Amino acid sequence: MRYNQVKDLVEWAAGFHARMARQYSDAADAAESERLQMALTYLASRELKMKIGLEELFHDNSGHRDVMETWFDDSSDFPQPPELEKLADQSVAYSLEEAMKTATTAHQRLQDLYEHRASHAKVESEEEFFSSLAKGHNSEIRHIMASIEEFQGV
Repeated sequence: MRYNQVKDLVEWAAGFHARMARQYSDAADAAESERLQMALTYLASRELKMKIGLEELFHDNSGHRDVMETWFDDSSDFPQPPELEKLADQSVAYSLEEAMKTATTAHQRLQDLYEHRASHAKVESEEEFFSSLAKGHNSEIRHIMASIEEFQGV
């Protein structure tokens, strides 16, 4: 569909975080290494936190009601980029490095998506909203990398 509302993208992103959380949780259950299990459980909890944060934007008291109703024109397949869907389906149970790569790639792609939406925003509130989400993912990438490096040292 060519025309979407901001809330459609936010709803999709929340669902993406839920799928990633399940992926990490399932991988943690299958992990043979206790260190890898702890890291995957941690990543699952971070994804659930991101999901909940996005879902809270739908509440009337979030202050984002108007921007959530904003329409945008996207002539490409929605949502982009499609490699995010592939990330949510791949297995990450093999190593800490693979888990960190998957996590950082997913958040980088989401950051790119939000930056793209911010750069194509027609109203200032939409630009600020997506810029804020992009900054949040940039911060999340740094947080994940530092935490996974700690798990590697355990």
